[in-house]
Amino acid sequence: MTTSGTPHRESRPRLAALLTGLVRACHPGPTVAVTALTTALAAASGRDAAGCALVAAAVLAGQLSIGWCNDAVDAGRDRAAGRTGKPVADGAVGARTVWTAAFTALAACVPLSLASGTAAGAVHLAGVAAAWGYDLGLKATVLSWVPYAVGFGSLPAFVALGLPGQPWPAWWAVLAAALLGCGAHLANVLPDIPGDLATGVRGWPQRLGPDRVRALVPVPLLAATCLLVLAPPEPPGPGGWAALTGAVVLAGAGLLLGRRSPRAPFAAAVAVAAVDVLLLLSQGTAIT
Repeated sequence: MTTSGTPHRESRPRLAALLTGLVRACHPGPTVAVTALTTALAAASGRDAAGCALVAAAVLAGQLSIGWCNDAVDAGRDRAAGRTGKPVADGAVGARTVWTAAFTALAACVPLSLASGTAAGAVHLAGVAAAWGYDLGLKATVLSWVPYAVGFGSLPAFVALGLPGQPWPAWWAVLAAALLGCGAHLANVLPDIPGDLATGVRGWPQRLGPDRVRALVPVPLLAATCLLVLAPPEPPGPGGWAALTGAVVLAGAGLLLGRRSPRAPFAAAVAVAAVDVLLLLSQGTAIT
């Protein structure tokens, strides 16, 4: 009995280590954040519980596939740049396993996206395809911002087109989401610019350099704030003006404090992005 049970007991730690490695390789922070945001937007726009569940499942599958693809593609660069905490580069999980997970999640994303309707599914799959394009090579070009703009911009369209009647989303909601994507791209790449340049990655932020990127990060985020406050048909209320004022103050404080702390602009950008997310969610049914 002891001998026959040993392999089973030994397999549990290996399975746990494999699952932990896959979770770490999927970029869990952004994956959960984007999934939660899009699901919340679906609920705010009027989709029922079943519709919100479909949105959550489709976005989660897409984000998992993107994160796994990214870590598998970047494993060699991560090793060369000495980045720690990357499970594929560290050998915690094999590249083949991560590729298998990425393609499995991508295959699941197709029917889950199309379950919200052909138009909605096509828009979401276009955003996922753009993100895969980033992982597979666009990140090293001057067009590295395009997949972020397309990917984030597709999310309000995916939510809106899945509503009864398939209404197209308001232009300002799509553009604001695209600008959020550009800001996220700049903020996400900023800490890795030296390592990226050392391994030959010369995307848009890398070509600008850390100092310019640090100053530029708030610009698309503030532009998104202006759109979300001023572009909707209803005039902005006190809350909207307060949000716009707060975003400007946060961005300015980040730039001023950046002379003392290099992380201050990044922290300020995250705070402005949070304001933008709340503004987008507060629009609710107005995004259509």
